[in-house]
Amino acid sequence: MLCPVCQLEARKFGKDRDGNQRFQCKPCKKTFSDRPAKPLGEMRLPMEKATQVLRLIVEGNSIRASMRITGVDRTTIINLLVLVGERCERLLETRIKAMPVADVQCDEVWGFVGMKQKTKVRNHPGTEHVGDAYCFTAIERNTKLLLTWHLGTRTAFDAEFFMEKLAYATTGRFQMTTDGFTSYPKAVTDNFTEVDFAILVKQYATKADEGRYSPGEVTGTVKLPCCGAPNPDLICISHVERHNLTIRMQNRRMTRLTNAFSKKWENHQAAFALQFAYYNFCRKHLTIKMTPAMKAGIEDHVWTLEELIEKTSTLN
Repeated sequence: MLCPVCQLEARKFGKDRDGNQRFQCKPCKKTFSDRPAKPLGEMRLPMEKATQVLRLIVEGNSIRASMRITGVDRTTIINLLVLVGERCERLLETRIKAMPVADVQCDEVWGFVGMKQKTKVRNHPGTEHVGDAYCFTAIERNTKLLLTWHLGTRTAFDAEFFMEKLAYATTGRFQMTTDGFTSYPKAVTDNFTEVDFAILVKQYATKADEGRYSPGEVTGTVKLPCCGAPNPDLICISHVERHNLTIRMQNRRMTRLTNAFSKKWENHQAAFALQFAYYNFCRKHLTIKMTPAMKAGIEDHVWTLEELIEKTSTLN
């Protein structure tokens, strides 16, 4: 064991109160303990049990289902989710920045926290962090890497903030495609000086007699170049829309027509951060036969969940 002060070999010097080996450096007389790492901080949950809980969550199980399967208390599971989720959010911001990209697609997927927006407007006007919760995502078409994300509402402010995050995550000139949300053009031009930007607007047929939740039939698309020189053949948002399905299938809070919704904004955000970190670093993409992080060249192997927990625990 090396001394943390002078970096010289230290000798064993008994045990501390917790039974950890103590050491003493002969030249500087510094004493210190060899304390085991605590990837879960002050949580007493065993690492094996924590990994089992998180694996269930990232595979689409709810908090209560995970509780019934593992026997871990619901509050402990929520605390674990928030702890690891916040760390995963920092991991994505740290590892994915100034990425060279070629073709980026952006979209937003709807969810809600606490209650539907119409209930908030009717019974709880002015209450923050409840109601509509849109998750903005941006993926690279070729590597499938999720470049950045933002949880907010479908407003010009959140579109601006999302594009600011995307500018931080990317570098160089590339093509970008979004849907027809009217706040995107200004947000893009405010944050990018060199980008080939286009909008894809889908046209839907009216289906008034086929049920409230039946999706509209797409009858056509309109491609609208906005700035730069976007390649018409690459104006597409199909890949990011397919990723929206992954979000809904792998995140129980986003499953439609169920009662498994988020009650707190912080938990909702932590669940997204955990899912996206797992998607980028731990889950092999069937199309590219590797993780998006490996395809993008920022990792050389598939992470395990244990590795994800350990690596995120070292971030400040």
